[in-house]
This record gives sequence, C-alpha cells and structure tokens, in this order.
Amino acid sequence: MAKRRKRRKWSDDEKRMICAQTVVPGVSVAQVARRYDLNANQIFNWLKDPKFAPDTQAAEDEAKFLPVEVIAEPSRPEAIPDASGLIELELASGHRLRISGNYDPDAIARLVQHLT
Repeated sequence: MAKRRKRRKWSDDEKRMICAQTVVPGVSVAQVARRYDLNANQIFNWLKDPKFAPDTQAAEDEAKFLPVEVIAEPSRPEAIPDASGLIELELASGHRLRISGNYDPDAIARLVQHLT
C-alpha cells in the first residue's frame, strides 16, 4: 500500500518564488515541480492566479549575471582530445561528467545545458 504524503501549506511568498523560477530560460515547470516535490499541475494553477504569476517583462529587463571562476590562463590552445582521451567537467550545480572516447561537442553542450 502506498504511503500518503503529508499535505504541505505553501506561503504566498513561497508560491511567488516557485512561480518565478518557471520563466527562467531553459527551465520547465516540470523541473521546478520536481525540485520542490510538487505536481506540475499545482504550479500551473498558481500561475493562473495574478498574485503569483511572475512579471515576465521585469524578468526580461533585469541584468543577468552568471557565476564565473577563472582558474588559469592557458599557455597555448588545447588540442582536441583523441579517442583515448578523457574529459572531466565539474558543473557549478554539483554534477560531474566524465567522458572518454569519441564524443560529439554539440551533444556535450546540450547535456551540460540541461544539467545547469
């Protein structure tokens, strides 16, 4: 028998904060719902309410900054790794990718974009 979840009471501020995350480029309502252990339909219902719906124009007008860490300036251009090479990527989100063998740089870029 499935265990019943305790019903959570979300404050208006929490609902606004969760709804605001749905307008971030590349982020889906389903991703936000999983992050907060919610059903996506619940977020869609909140988005219909004007007091929780994010101001999309204000979000577009805001300056956007991304965290950047400069480790070291390379002394020479790095060569493209051969089939026996190994690539390790550590993302700010905590995900770590280890890729060996032949790879498609575009596929890796898409994967990194989905993980950040």
